[in-house]
Amino acid sequence: MSKADRTRQLIIEKSAHLFNQKGYAGTSMQDIMGATGLTKGGIYGHFDSKEEIALEAFEHAAAHLMQLLGDSITPHTSATKKLEALLAFYKTYLYAPPIQGGCPVLNTSVEADDTNPLLRASVVRVLNKLHKSVANIVRLGLTQGEFKAIADAERFAILFVSMIEGGVMVSKAYGEAKYLHTVLQHLQQLIQQELKV
Repeated sequence: MSKADRTRQLIIEKSAHLFNQKGYAGTSMQDIMGATGLTKGGIYGHFDSKEEIALEAFEHAAAHLMQLLGDSITPHTSATKKLEALLAFYKTYLYAPPIQGGCPVLNTSVEADDTNPLLRASVVRVLNKLHKSVANIVRLGLTQGEFKAIADAERFAILFVSMIEGGVMVSKAYGEAKYLHTVLQHLQQLIQQELKV
């Protein structure tokens, strides 16, 4: 990796935490300069705009999250165990988020829904990957004969992702994990009641 590439990566990594904690509107170029130790010219030598930095910072944060989620399910061959590994991952999510400030998908989607079409499109791509991953696990369970033949992979994926993201949001708002934990417990019941043979 060249020095220029390393500097660009430093800006992305430091900015990912800033944007996730303070949001796009709340993060200034001064903040990015302070976090990276670079001058404004040094930053703009690698990026054309704050929006470009925000977009790459979100994509970095989301890729890190997806990698961790992938790492949590990879050791398991059973579809049930894969889904349970995802639930276990989110159990500690509020206390030890992979990116400072909480869930980058949730934080960015709330802020960018009406104000930043590029960031919103990036959030949608990540949500699509999450939905597809969960749906693929359910399909695996169908193929393995682990899940009921009537199990609807798409429907379950929508419920799974939406409930977790909603649980994270409500728990963050109240400052209490019980809301997310209630969602995770309910999803565990759905796995047993709706999916399992």
